[in-house]
Amino acid sequence: MLFVIIGTDKPDSLALRMANRDAHLKYWADSGVVKMGGPFSNDEGTVMNGSLLAVEVADRAAAEKLLELDPYNLAGLFERTEVRAWKWLLGAK
Repeated sequence: MLFVIIGTDKPDSLALRMANRDAHLKYWADSGVVKMGGPFSNDEGTVMNGSLLAVEVADRAAAEKLLELDPYNLAGLFERTEVRAWKWLLGAK
């Protein structure tokens, strides 16, 4: 089943994001469940301020467990997070 994981960074936390970015990218690459993902940014595209991941896992509990262990989450980067079931209809798969 597909889920979208959304994390919104705490204000003024770019340094925290960058300090944990390599671990975050490795964690998700090693998970083998990511269908697509990337950072949110400001309107100019110059400052990252959140994350979006579409993952294929067995159920919501699996998606929530992955989020729980995400290095960004463990570092306290996110102001809020959301896990939502998702159906992929448009775009390349």
